[in-house]
Amino acid sequence: MTGMMMPENELRVYRNGRILTVDSRFSICSALATMGSRIVATGSDEELGDLARKASQVVDLAGRTVVPGLIDTHAHMDREGLKDVYPSLEGARSIDDILVRIEGLVKNAKPGEWIVTMPVGDPPSYWDPVSGLSEGRWPTRRDLDRVSPNNPVYIRPIWGFWRHSLPLVSIANTMALECCGIDRNTPSPAPSVIIEKEGGEPTGVFMEDTYMSIVEMTLMGEAGRFTHGQRVQAIERAAGIYNSFGTTSIFEEHGAASELIAAYGRLREQNRLTVRANLLFSPSWGTLAGAPEERLLGTWGGWLRGRGLGDEYLRVAGLYALLEQDGDGPRSPLENSLRASASPYTGWAGFYFDAGLPRDRLKSVLIEAARNNIRCAALTPDMLDLYEEVDRVVSIRDQRWIIGHLSVLNKDQIGRMRDLGLVVTTHTNRYIWRTGKKMLDLVGQGNEATISPLASLRDAGVPFCLATDNVPASLFYPIWQSVARIERTEGRVIAPEEKITREDALRAATINGAYLTFEENEKGSLEPGKLADFACLDRDFLNTPEDEIKDIAAEFVVVGGKTVYQRNKEAA
Repeated sequence: MTGMMMPENELRVYRNGRILTVDSRFSICSALATMGSRIVATGSDEELGDLARKASQVVDLAGRTVVPGLIDTHAHMDREGLKDVYPSLEGARSIDDILVRIEGLVKNAKPGEWIVTMPVGDPPSYWDPVSGLSEGRWPTRRDLDRVSPNNPVYIRPIWGFWRHSLPLVSIANTMALECCGIDRNTPSPAPSVIIEKEGGEPTGVFMEDTYMSIVEMTLMGEAGRFTHGQRVQAIERAAGIYNSFGTTSIFEEHGAASELIAAYGRLREQNRLTVRANLLFSPSWGTLAGAPEERLLGTWGGWLRGRGLGDEYLRVAGLYALLEQDGDGPRSPLENSLRASASPYTGWAGFYFDAGLPRDRLKSVLIEAARNNIRCAALTPDMLDLYEEVDRVVSIRDQRWIIGHLSVLNKDQIGRMRDLGLVVTTHTNRYIWRTGKKMLDLVGQGNEATISPLASLRDAGVPFCLATDNVPASLFYPIWQSVARIERTEGRVIAPEEKITREDALRAATINGAYLTFEENEKGSLEPGKLADFACLDRDFLNTPEDEIKDIAAEFVVVGGKTVYQRNKEAA
């Protein structure tokens, strides 16, 4: 048994289980004791027998597996709850089905009140929605007008990263077009946006060749926005969903805008957070034009430096870094300025769209960030060169800077990341499972081992973490993808030599995530003195058939010694 001095608080013992501690030896034991918010002992049932006799509660795990609470390092958790704000069209298999749903909404609305729905298709991914309609086409404004002549109707586009395929499509009826001032003379705001027309008149269908909608933030900006109250409720709902898959901590690596930080703050004030949240700050450079980097970063350094501000449930620290893209692409100044025109509102994103900077200015910002101990995170491998240039001026090697959303890396890049002391987050949901076939075509024959090269990262000593990107919410999908490396369309295994073991995958989803947020001594493994964050699973993680790893869910979840989720109330 390993143990420590116990504070004066409620003692609980969990026994007769299979507890994967994820300590340095990946020890497995049968019992665990908690006092208040901390773990006080782990060991065999016999070793914890005296504690069990003194405990206020003894939980029989009945042989089930317990793991440290999972840590999602690119979660976008709020989006999971926001999906319930607007009525769903899930299950609609024809335009008439859609019209029946909208007609029902109109009956409960006042004349002139907006009717806004979720996209056409079935969540969470909205695969090939138009092919799922018997007519094989999108509804138009004329279709929607049949059931809603006196209410503006807008069918929203998807958030493009749910499906990772284009185009995005949204649809408005005649009154909605009129309310937004859209007619035959309205120009497209960007090359990636098509206002579909017939006989010179808009059909009500908007098509976008970009993953983050411009239409929703500009042309159809009057159609409604998520309120502060809705964001607060969405995060609370989403936390319960993430808990149900064993997740107890998240990191919002893409950066958090003020409205998202405020929503998390409200829940923390009311002690309603059941998932610990670390938020990276999303800068809105468009509102700070001309501010000298040294003054700006020196000012921000007071609250973004090191581990930032907050507590063990909510913390804001570090800075999101984005390199602007030349031309008309998704990171271009044109597209981002259009989306940012709705600022401070951010829609589905939760981050500011104008977070990107030209290379020279971004380099200056990063140098000042390094001088002020502000840890930075970026989502594209093209930032590696820039990080190295910064490191030549001010060392970043002990600051755990991040490159996330790992897509393609070669051996040379992996070595350079190791030398800089970087931490990597992965996106296996996208680059292995969802778009694996496209990635194979992109890298070419003989290079498939560069796609999410997890074994190579492990062997090089580069800490890497797992993440969902909310597609879907369960971290057991990335765990499964890391072990199996199967792409969705053909079932092909991508670079089998880059597979990692279940033990390695669980480390990436727990202790490595804690390392990313400088909390490896506080959580990420089940050891005495650490926070009592853990999940009891519905099957044996180490021995369940490989294809069933993705289907694992939690029976109950404990955060800070408190049971925050129970699938079956008799279980805990």
